[in-house]
Amino acid sequence: MIKKLIFLTFLIGLSIPQTNAQPVMKFSGFEPYLHLQNDTVYVINFWATWCRPCVKELPYFEQINKNYKSEKLKVILVSLDFAEDLETKLKPFIQRKNLQSKIIIMDDPDANSWIDKVDKNWSGAIPATLIYKGNKKTFHEGSLNYEQIEDLINKVK
Repeated sequence: MIKKLIFLTFLIGLSIPQTNAQPVMKFSGFEPYLHLQNDTVYVINFWATWCRPCVKELPYFEQINKNYKSEKLKVILVSLDFAEDLETKLKPFIQRKNLQSKIIIMDDPDANSWIDKVDKNWSGAIPATLIYKGNKKTFHEGSLNYEQIEDLINKVK
């Protein structure tokens, strides 16, 4: 009963308009974002401020977020920065870059226990992007440009 209540609370929270607030969570708290069954396309990018290719592609995800605002598409940027750097590095970076997409900070150092749950082909390297809608999904490890992100989105629509 309690699990159902927690899950229901989670679903209700998804229907409330979100800002780009940065919740810090373990993988167990993030995992439901990988299995949402509705008519929305989810673009989930795993990145970190210390990863130069990640930072280079962030503007493309921000543009996707802006250009698809009127469609059922949600961009979620999952930061793999260290939790102890949240106040000194990550939050200033988010403000400086004016990131508007939803941001989640993954504070779960046991990546070997959860990487395969994101995608069985993921080596753990970043940047990495999962795009899905219902049961259709595509995963890409490595950098993307705007057109490549759009192509991946179109594969799951």
